[in-house]
Amino acid sequence: MSPAEPLQRRIVRRATPEAALAGLPDDLHPVLRRVYAARQVSAAQLEPSLAQLIPVGELAGARPAAARLVRAWERRERVLILGDFDTDGATATALCVSCLRAFGFADVVYLVPNRIEFGYGLSPAIADQAVKLSPDLIVTVDNGISSIDGVRRARQHGIDVLVTDHHLPGLALPDAVCIVNPNLADEPFPSKCLAGVGVAFYVMAALGRALAERGHYDAGKARTVVAGALDLVALGTVADLVPLDYNNRIFVAEGLARMRAGRTRPGIRALFDSAGRKLKDAQASDLGFSVAPRLNAAGRLRDMKLGIDCLLATDAGQARSMAAQLDRLNIERRELQARMEAEAKEHVAAAQASVSGESADTYCLFDDAWHEGVVGLVASRVKDQVRRPVIAFANADAPGMLKGSARSVDGIHIRDVIDRVAARHPELVPNFGGHAMAAGLSLRAADLPRFRAAFESEVAQYARLLAEPDVIWTDGGLTADEMQLPLAEELRRAGPWGQGFPEPLFENTLEIVDWKLLQARHLKLRVSHPGDARIVDAIAFNQPELPELGEGACLRLVYRLDVNEFRSRRTGQLIVEHLVVD
Repeated sequence: MSPAEPLQRRIVRRATPEAALAGLPDDLHPVLRRVYAARQVSAAQLEPSLAQLIPVGELAGARPAAARLVRAWERRERVLILGDFDTDGATATALCVSCLRAFGFADVVYLVPNRIEFGYGLSPAIADQAVKLSPDLIVTVDNGISSIDGVRRARQHGIDVLVTDHHLPGLALPDAVCIVNPNLADEPFPSKCLAGVGVAFYVMAALGRALAERGHYDAGKARTVVAGALDLVALGTVADLVPLDYNNRIFVAEGLARMRAGRTRPGIRALFDSAGRKLKDAQASDLGFSVAPRLNAAGRLRDMKLGIDCLLATDAGQARSMAAQLDRLNIERRELQARMEAEAKEHVAAAQASVSGESADTYCLFDDAWHEGVVGLVASRVKDQVRRPVIAFANADAPGMLKGSARSVDGIHIRDVIDRVAARHPELVPNFGGHAMAAGLSLRAADLPRFRAAFESEVAQYARLLAEPDVIWTDGGLTADEMQLPLAEELRRAGPWGQGFPEPLFENTLEIVDWKLLQARHLKLRVSHPGDARIVDAIAFNQPELPELGEGACLRLVYRLDVNEFRSRRTGQLIVEHLVVD
């Protein structure tokens, strides 16, 4: 699915500022010193702890939100948590429900829109569904900032709405009793990178403090309740791919530490077990690539209620049963995704053929048989392969409508691009929202050709950027001594790594000792530094085209140094991200 003439990838070593190096301890491993310095990590940030978290009081919107929730506690009101159908929304929903119940709220329920039937957020249709549950207060989590009509509908029914969200606000805001969002123009909170579950955490922390101040709850117990939800915060933060600034790294590090210590809820333990991952060795990558996809499968193919109930389960047996159901859904999702990706490959080839084999600046793909819940995954995979912004569309539940999921590349803010299309072509895009790298939108099916042309016209402004080679940023090379298990284990402990705080990549020219192909697509290598007898295992997953290889040949590898466990034996292993015959 690559462009007809693939762009060369340029390998660039990260700068290591001398001032940043000087601020780090001398006894730190030399490789870690340069890795941290390249990411501007200070000595004070080497051991993330809750004591260094941005104080709850600095999220200004959390104070009035807590005051409204205290009133709900005092009046014994029914509180409805209105969630979202991805892992961030599921963890935020489970966090609020569990904390409110622990705080002694009289009546707490939740509702999550079915992706296919209702779409995203507090729409008027979902507000009507909420009315049937007779809430006094609706609290949105991971949604609501664009729900102007839905909030209005709820208010017409006499229901207060408290919005907690992290998505970028539009020009108009919903008429909620309170809005908590770090990205509001007048919000002084210093971190704009909170996930929806991070915002929910701050609101619950502010509520615990407010309840204690009113004498309704013990302050120490309140802190324990909120801290007990850090496993959920870590999972939702990693899954939503928000940048791991220092505040978010604290969230993830603390949540992972609790998981490794066995202090996590039965649902997360069961999800680790169903994925074949060891909880005692939990890494951020386990959350992103093993646990989150199982939860997301429920929201994509069925209903996220199953995922939320798994996270809320207090009985280990029930949690295992729900995790098993989620595992089966994830298998179904993978099979569906594989079929759709094969079809997407044909659509890309057809688009390239229409422009004489050249790569287009962007791709708007649609197939009548595609599943709405999986188009985001397809768009992401195609984007990675063509290295262009991609939107994949499927038929929506409403006749004559399409739902699209967009994914972008560095340097092109996809939500802003869609916003400019909507501004230049009024009524062309009825609904849209998202971030720099991902967005969702709805469209009338008859308008797809017009939208495709308008979208391509906007992206064409980035032609020079798209013509440049992709850059692979590395942290330099490793010596034969460094390319071993001790450093691999140190790098594991040095995270959490993730979006905006990338796991270290290294580069070396290494000699091939031998190689073989596994499952017809994974390249298994044994390599060494030229002239050095020590041999290191390496693997390049999903290697579509094999270079000409022979014993004694040299490869320039860009790789991660990781721990390989096989039959109780632990060794260092190179996970190859890019290779070139030297």
